[in-house]
Amino acid sequence: MISAIETPLVPAQIATGPPPGRWFGVGHSTLPDPARAAREACEQALAGRRAALAVVFCSDAYPLPELLTALSSEISGAPMIGCSTAGEIASDGPGDGGLVVAALGGDGFRIATAAAAHVSGRLREAGATVAACVKGLPKGLNRALLLLTDGLGGDQQEVVRGAYSVVGASVPLVGGCAGDDLKMKRTFQFHNGRLLRNAVVGAAIASEGPIGIGVRHGWRKLGQPMIVSRSAGNRVHVLDDKPALDVYLERLEAPASARRNPAAFTQFAITHPLGLSRRSSEEVRFIGEANFQDRSLGCIANVPQGGLAWFMEGDEQSVLEATDAACLDALQGLAGRPPLGVFAFDCIGRRGILGSPGIEQEVERIGRHVQHAPVAGFYTYGEIARTHGVSGFHNQTLVVLALS
Repeated sequence: MISAIETPLVPAQIATGPPPGRWFGVGHSTLPDPARAAREACEQALAGRRAALAVVFCSDAYPLPELLTALSSEISGAPMIGCSTAGEIASDGPGDGGLVVAALGGDGFRIATAAAAHVSGRLREAGATVAACVKGLPKGLNRALLLLTDGLGGDQQEVVRGAYSVVGASVPLVGGCAGDDLKMKRTFQFHNGRLLRNAVVGAAIASEGPIGIGVRHGWRKLGQPMIVSRSAGNRVHVLDDKPALDVYLERLEAPASARRNPAAFTQFAITHPLGLSRRSSEEVRFIGEANFQDRSLGCIANVPQGGLAWFMEGDEQSVLEATDAACLDALQGLAGRPPLGVFAFDCIGRRGILGSPGIEQEVERIGRHVQHAPVAGFYTYGEIARTHGVSGFHNQTLVVLALS
């Protein structure tokens, strides 16, 4: 049975005109000591202000119970959600093994948070449970639901479906799947100082200012399409009547190490996703692992049997062009108002294409697009962006959430 944890609505005064006290701050620390890292990041993010919401992204290399205790003390009881990462994003650039804290507050925000734990096999119910926190927010404001999930826990589109069943088309969904620095073993979610696994956490944000969302991937089709001859959930067993792993390795001319070593396979696969033909669009699936015994591929979301699929590739130019487009789409939703702050959920696969110099360039580009407003985010195992229709789970994409 899912256990749900909710936080009461946290009000801030609702302004009718331009809110002079509205703020969004970001702090970043790479200090190894959890107490010192929490203090450094929170001092930068809060700057002496009281937050309506704190959002935390950090490496699982930290002793997480100690880190969460320190963070709870620093944010003085403000609602908090967060997760472990496959790398962190902050205004001063990307990094690994660190801590990023984003905080917002002041006039014009109202916040409610919730969490659902022990969600395996009940992802749709978990999405609905967390999304219910939106019901306490004023309907007259701009609203969005920020979701952080365990991408290794099953078909994450089910989380989106569950949330959509509660909030409908009027509230966009946005967020990402937690990481574990590419170990692909277990991820962590945080809610109000609690360390969770196999969980979904969320923050409903009601804002006096417009909210914008952009989502782009930058991948292109490679080779001939294939039929998904046999699949079950997020596991692909057969492509074009041949073992899926064999087809994948041969068509992409994978290196020898990826043909026998699980870690090497994952490193190769993050830059070679699977594309799917959907009714009104195409979708990308992150291939997270392979079973070398039954020769199947494990994806982060459902791959329908009988559908059309293809392998995909990208390069630095195509990925950065998608970055530009995602930022512009998000800013367009702000109706001409300057961004107050930005969340960026960037797939680890896109990072694999860009490399170290490329991700520095990408974060710099995001900063320029958003007029150097604060930026916080992380490298994910999957992304959430539902702005129209029921579908809203993505792989290998950049999702940008802009608040004004």
